Amino acid sequence: MKSLSQCRIPATYMRGGTSKGVFFRLEDLPEPCQQPGKARDDLFMRVIGSPDPYSAHIDGMGGATSSTSKCVILSKSNRPEHDVDYLYGQVAIDKTFVDWSGNCGNLSTAAGAFAIHAGLIDEARIPDSGVCTVRIWQANIQKTIIAHVPITNGQVQECGDFALDGVAFPAAEIVLEFLDPSDNSENASMFPTGNLVDELVVSGVGSIKATMITAGIPTVFVDAEQLGYTGTELQEDINNDADALERLEEVRTEGALRMGLIKTPEEAQQRLHTPKVAFVAKPADYVTSSDKQIEADDIDLLVRALSMGKLHHAMMGTAAVAIATAAAIPGTLVNLAAGGSERKSVCFGHPSGTLTVGAEAVEENGVWKAKRAIMSRSARIIMEGCVHVPADAF
Repeated sequence: MKSLSQCRIPATYMRGGTSKGVFFRLEDLPEPCQQPGKARDDLFMRVIGSPDPYSAHIDGMGGATSSTSKCVILSKSNRPEHDVDYLYGQVAIDKTFVDWSGNCGNLSTAAGAFAIHAGLIDEARIPDSGVCTVRIWQANIQKTIIAHVPITNGQVQECGDFALDGVAFPAAEIVLEFLDPSDNSENASMFPTGNLVDELVVSGVGSIKATMITAGIPTVFVDAEQLGYTGTELQEDINNDADALERLEEVRTEGALRMGLIKTPEEAQQRLHTPKVAFVAKPADYVTSSDKQIEADDIDLLVRALSMGKLHHAMMGTAAVAIATAAAIPGTLVNLAAGGSERKSVCFGHPSGTLTVGAEAVEENGVWKAKRAIMSRSARIIMEGCVHVPADAF
């Protein structure tokens, strides 16, 4: 009988926004896993409990959803004007795969708090009470995120009365700023095709209009009505319909091809995290997954987004950046669903409730640039100590 010891690795289990993940300091990882590669991927899959043919994550820290199958590495940053480097891995549930192609906006909130908890921030910059500004380098997408973390008695304040739809309990508010969330290099457009709206011809769907944008995270927006939806759908309406999921994956794949993210349709299965696909609709009354009534007059539009092949229970933070940025640009499908007017912020309805996000976008020499997106989230430690994995896991 095979007899192996387990490896103990210091780790912290945190909620950030509407996601959860296992957080590590880079220096605490086993030496083979301190560099990108197979050893790191193997470790993170074993920590989460993937691949799991039962899609249950019984033998790991994951929760068998895209929102809970995540690992994060933080380290002190050598980059000027930044405190920490933040690297995010989205772990597939039933496949042997870790996707490093994008960021998790929700866990960006926890990254700021964890940086303080983990001693990665100079103590001189942490007030006794007030707000600590944590300057984060998002290593996956090479972007800057600023987290404004509340501090009480020299420690991160985690408890509070800030309510976030999609999270059962209130907590302390953390304000996130996503700086230059699109490609702001000279003459680069956040719209990879150069168009605000394109026509996609999708197998099993037909010809549909799409806004494809790279801001926060690459996202393909389509009109809910063209897919036969109202925009008020909840998780079970989509996730229990295998044909619907297949059609939406076809839309995502075609969008990825047009955006230049993949070269062949087969590559989409090796890039599950990006792009996202979302459908939008004009405001309408609906009831959330928690039986909360949302009135059409209280929102600007409806958005439903998929993550890792399933309808998200709320909204991904990075997708929220894409929504707000697209809403700020007249002529996009998101902007049209929100009424077509110029705006600096947008309140949209998602399956768990509503979310308001601010965004600033400007047109320079005929090219749209995203300058900033702002939203409020919350984060807290759920458990800290050591995660155990079999010694031959990596």
